Amino acid sequence: MTMGYRKQYSHRHFIGTVEQHEREEEGSEVINDIHLLDFAVSYQHTPRWSFSAGVPVMVASRTSSRSGQVVHSKGIGDLTVSARTWLWRPPTESRQNIAVGFGVKMPTGKPDVTDTVYTLQGPVVRTVDQSIQLGDGGWGVTVSTDMFKVVKKATLFATGIYLINPRNTNGVLTGRSRASEAVMSVADQYLAQAGVVYPFPWIRGAAVNIGGRIEGVPVRDIFGRSGGFRRPGYAISLEPGFFYTRGSDTWSFNIPVPLERNRRRSTSDIIDGRHGDAAFADYLILVSYTRRF
Repeated sequence: MTMGYRKQYSHRHFIGTVEQHEREEEGSEVINDIHLLDFAVSYQHTPRWSFSAGVPVMVASRTSSRSGQVVHSKGIGDLTVSARTWLWRPPTESRQNIAVGFGVKMPTGKPDVTDTVYTLQGPVVRTVDQSIQLGDGGWGVTVSTDMFKVVKKATLFATGIYLINPRNTNGVLTGRSRASEAVMSVADQYLAQAGVVYPFPWIRGAAVNIGGRIEGVPVRDIFGRSGGFRRPGYAISLEPGFFYTRGSDTWSFNIPVPLERNRRRSTSDIIDGRHGDAAFADYLILVSYTRRF
């Protein structure tokens, strides 16, 4: 059983890799404050095969500095069930192994959350921004890999996961003026990490890690069309962290700090001859607790 927490406070606006400092100076920045709890249960069927199911719970707000409007969303996200297998039966004499996994992402999160905003004509109920929606409204397939190699006391590792979303758009209106951005896109997503873990010399069961991380949304999906409104781009981060294991319990704490943030042009940007922006965070806070039974 694993419980994870992610805090993300996004307020740095980028077009490409260039930060738009004028957004803060003129008071037009938009701020996302996202708190994500992830609950997962795994079952080790054999030394090689395991199965898991996980669902996120999100509480988020989006603030417009210019108008002072704040909209909220909260609830469960999209449920994922998956299976994973190690290529070699653990433990391996070579002290290295590779796992591959496949899963299904179900559209259990609401993709059309609304909230009330206040205009000169009075209160109006509107769909909240795509960035704080609870789900994307599409079925998806996840493909993942985990690998490690023990070198003396250190452990080298790499992980990656890609979410394939074949659906083009989910039919939820964005409220944007451009026809190419009228409905929300159901975009692929990806995450990859690599680094090294080394035992902490003075605390038994403790270890520190340092590595790199990239996560983002592609301009075009692997399968299907990539229309509608999306904010493609990525963040490349340096990710230091700390692990502590005692008996059947493991705690982890990581703070990825971005080295590069890039808001790429979407297909709707290309159609309209423009380049939209996106807000990125200065850091993430990632905390997890795992209990083995």
